[in-house]
Amino acid sequence: MAAYTMRRILEAIPLLFLITIVTYLLMSITPGGPLAVYLHNPKVTPAQIQALEVQMGLNKPWYIQYFDWLWALLHGNWGYSYFSGLPVMKLIGQRLPNTLILMGAAFILSLGLGLPLGIYVARHQYSFRDHALSFFSFFAWAMPSFFFGVVLQTVFAVDLHWLPVSGMYTAYGPHTFLDLLRHLILPATVLGLGSLASWSRFVRAGILDVLHKDFIRTAHAKGLSERVVIVRHALKNALLPIITIIGMDLPGFFGGAVITEQIFSWPGMGRLFLSSLNNRDYPVQMAGLLIGAMLLILGNLLADLAYGFLDPRIKYD
Repeated sequence: MAAYTMRRILEAIPLLFLITIVTYLLMSITPGGPLAVYLHNPKVTPAQIQALEVQMGLNKPWYIQYFDWLWALLHGNWGYSYFSGLPVMKLIGQRLPNTLILMGAAFILSLGLGLPLGIYVARHQYSFRDHALSFFSFFAWAMPSFFFGVVLQTVFAVDLHWLPVSGMYTAYGPHTFLDLLRHLILPATVLGLGSLASWSRFVRAGILDVLHKDFIRTAHAKGLSERVVIVRHALKNALLPIITIIGMDLPGFFGGAVITEQIFSWPGMGRLFLSSLNNRDYPVQMAGLLIGAMLLILGNLLADLAYGFLDPRIKYD
């Protein structure tokens, strides 16, 4: 498995290289630019704008700018933000852990509720509870995250005063785990709602697909309890197609954090990436896109490795 993992990592390098080329090209041909904010400022002269272009290297062709950025990246330098002037690595170090906390909480919520809900309704097929979950799933898929977030803020923060409206910690208060948890509930719910709905449906479909297989009837004939049959036999086989969905949703948590963090003023990569889009901050944009691409590759790799863990017939040698 170690050789397979290393081979997959090496195969991901040219893919990442291609992704960076395409994204850098698209950013370069987009109208405007990092200096667009100065063009309509009467206090900034054309000579000053030209000097800034030379200083930032924006007067070079896009492919020269790209290879300059790539060469610096290979040497551990992610560049400097055009907007704040700070090193991009420093900005990522400040924001990425906060986004990973939010993503982790949303993932645990989706998986921790999606699996038991899917198993439960599969055992009660076509019952009222099954139809209720189906309605909830389609409702969650159709619900825009920005609207759902505002609704939760209005109900639980403004009206009931149960939870804070936004932020990661209480202002001027102690940064305790309990305070973090209170601030985490609403954004994690919004970020994980879509995955919770879809994963529960896929678990339901996977369980129903194997419930009538011969090995399930054999397990019942051996006198095993219903819980053991479902968890040890049915669920393990039903999870194989679901693992793919979970792996593909991993970068979706990172992308969904862009909207969720903006709604709840969560100081993470999502807000940083959105502000970089507004300010045409190319180095920060490239960092966010590169991290998203790496998460997509990592999600697929973890899904492939999980196949071998769940099904011993799958070999990677």
